[in-house]
Amino acid sequence: MMGVMRKFCIASLFMWIAPVAILYGFNHNLFPGSTQLSSSSLTLVSGLLAVLSVNVVIVFYIYLALKEPLAKHEPDSGFVAEAKASMKQIAQPENEESHQGRDKQE
Repeated sequence: MMGVMRKFCIASLFMWIAPVAILYGFNHNLFPGSTQLSSSSLTLVSGLLAVLSVNVVIVFYIYLALKEPLAKHEPDSGFVAEAKASMKQIAQPENEESHQGRDKQE
């Protein structure tokens, strides 16, 4: 579980750091050739690259998630038992109400 959380936290950090670094780099002329662009082109290019960087991080995170072995993750038996019990409780009142509704109509 900690491995999953670590990957999630790292991916979240890169989703914030990468676009901010790209925007900062373009606005402070840290990238070569960015001084030759007009202000509207600079805004467009830096925004597009920032969005693309977030998408690259998301794709990489999805790749890592799909690469994990499925047998490693097993649901908690207590949670599954509680979920089944709550589903049975939800289903029973609906059946009782439908029977009562039919009785009233007759």
